Amino acid sequence: MTIDKTTDKRGRAVIQDPLLNKGSGFSDAERNALGLHGLVPPGFNTLEQQAVRAHNSLRRLSEPLDKYVGFSALQDRNEHLFYRVLLDHMTEYMPIVYTPTVGLATQQYSHVFQRGRGIWLNPSMRGRIAEVLRNAMGDRAIKLIVATDNESILGIGDQGAGGMAISIGKLALYVAGAGIHPAETLPISLDVGTNNEDLLADELYLGWPEKRLTGEAYDSFVAEFVDAVREVFPSALLQWEDFRKDNALAILERHQQEVLSFNDDIQGTGAVALAGLFSALRIAEADLQDQRIVIYGAGAAGLGIARQIRAALAESGLDLEHIHQHLAVLDSRGLLVDDQPPRDTYKVELAWEASLARQHGLTDPDKRQLADVMTHYKPTVLIGTSGQPGAFTEEIVRSMLENTERPIILPFSNPTALTEATPEDVLRWTDGQALVATGSPFEPVELNGRVHRIGQGNNVFIFPGLGLGALIAQSSAVTDDMVTAASDAVAQAVTDEELADGMLYPDISRLRLVTRNVAHAVAEKAIEAGLTNASIEAVDAHLETDMWEPAYPDIKTES
Repeated sequence: MTIDKTTDKRGRAVIQDPLLNKGSGFSDAERNALGLHGLVPPGFNTLEQQAVRAHNSLRRLSEPLDKYVGFSALQDRNEHLFYRVLLDHMTEYMPIVYTPTVGLATQQYSHVFQRGRGIWLNPSMRGRIAEVLRNAMGDRAIKLIVATDNESILGIGDQGAGGMAISIGKLALYVAGAGIHPAETLPISLDVGTNNEDLLADELYLGWPEKRLTGEAYDSFVAEFVDAVREVFPSALLQWEDFRKDNALAILERHQQEVLSFNDDIQGTGAVALAGLFSALRIAEADLQDQRIVIYGAGAAGLGIARQIRAALAESGLDLEHIHQHLAVLDSRGLLVDDQPPRDTYKVELAWEASLARQHGLTDPDKRQLADVMTHYKPTVLIGTSGQPGAFTEEIVRSMLENTERPIILPFSNPTALTEATPEDVLRWTDGQALVATGSPFEPVELNGRVHRIGQGNNVFIFPGLGLGALIAQSSAVTDDMVTAASDAVAQAVTDEELADGMLYPDISRLRLVTRNVAHAVAEKAIEAGLTNASIEAVDAHLETDMWEPAYPDIKTES
């Protein structure tokens, strides 16, 4: 959807506005009306011609970080052109605007900074956060916010102010996938300090140069932020991103009834993992309730995956006792069992009863590491969220062939350098029998004369549709059932041809179509639950005609 735009800006002010700037794409009438003669070359290019030029220019850059900087600069100059290039070459540029390159961008953020985008909120603003938001955004109608406190970025930890790159990248994928107008999106960094000593010692560091807020000071800061969002942007959806696991859970539970929101690291990751598992079971012609599943990593992602799998097992008819028998979760100390109190309270819900551990020969707390669990529990599914590169060794992977003909192995940790095993190794160790998907993008693997395409279990298949569905349905909340509906929709979007190639997720080039299907399923679930007065017909009408497209509008002067 594109609509005509009016503005009172003239001359350089037009060119400096990335949502107005067309570069060489202004018509003669626009150049006359907006006072642009002499400020742009006399020649005219269509958006499509500009996209070819921009793409060719970016392709001349060899280093991923250089491409990120160049592509970000394009976004700062001309958002329509940025999104046209992104949508035309989604497979090529998604790894640039998001994982894995965005991980490097967060680490180098203060050294490659070009222009502020979004809002940084820091402790000096306590008591006036609503005022800061209002002054910064003016009359912009914000529908979508991605907020991070920068503490648990991907698998690389506390990155301070650099976490803003994550919020910006997620919103770029929202716009590309969900067709939300870029002017209606807002990245926010809750810059409460950093405990990263390298950043604090860096003279170029741009963030709040203090140790992190903790305890009541942190909680009250977040609470004021939530209140400010409700006051200034009452119709917005808030996505929590890359918070430390304990804070992520506490914030979600404390504030999800106060503001339309969800946590992508918990709910989005859980949904995308379940979708990949469903796809693998389609290939293996197997049932979920017949699987023995190990999750290696009990942080926010591991918790989210465990919760979604348990919900699916419950839906299949299993009771709680039998659900526990189908799912084992390990943290850095080993298998979670209730005879060893966990360091984090939330892990209690993930722990086996000691009697179940004894049943599987895992009585000794010192012998409950991954290799021990593989030997005694004999899993058919292995999911990695540990951030421990190489944790899925050849011995561990090969052992799964003793339990099932088609082991399902999902090394989801990202960025790429932190994956528990590469698809090439997993497929080679299992002679091509494993069903594999990863969290970061990997090239196809050729083995025994067959090419295996590697599906990426990226949350981008979940969060744009989950957010869009909740927004256009005007839902009062994002529920677990809505998250499960998103998971089901992604799994159903994988074509038979993709499954035949070994892919457990849709090709990323179909992101917008997948997002529409997810948004429909999410909105339908919200309507069924009585969370909205919207109709599914109105939702579908929006999905058909009102998704934003990167096409230049006719710009007119305000009379």
